[in-house]
Amino acid sequence: VQLQASGGGLVQAGGSLRLSCAASGSTFISYNVGWFRQAPGKEREFVAGISRIGSSTWYADSVKGRFTISRDNAKITVYLQMNTLKPEDTAVYYCAAGTQIVSAITMPGMYKHWGQGTLVTVSS
Repeated sequence: VQLQASGGGLVQAGGSLRLSCAASGSTFISYNVGWFRQAPGKEREFVAGISRIGSSTWYADSVKGRFTISRDNAKITVYLQMNTLKPEDTAVYYCAAGTQIVSAITMPGMYKHWGQGTLVTVSS
């Protein structure tokens, strides 16, 4: 499956953005999907994840209550709604797809397919 992330941009603190991860391929429903981010000089970190049919979601503590992950399997797209953005949310955001068990949803090494990344910049 191929993934393409979009929706990044420049926003002021407190603002919102919605990222999209568009997939190709009819097997998309077979994959868990995660969003990760990487800030300059930092390691890639888990942001949010969603199970194959969207029945379960997971969030990093730093975004819980502010970000919402969802998926539309008919449109083979996963979304990340980001509200109340903070300067520390500034990073390149990546979506990824994998068939791992859900206990490994936060582990980037368990994902088989990655999108190209979209830059989110939050100004103070």
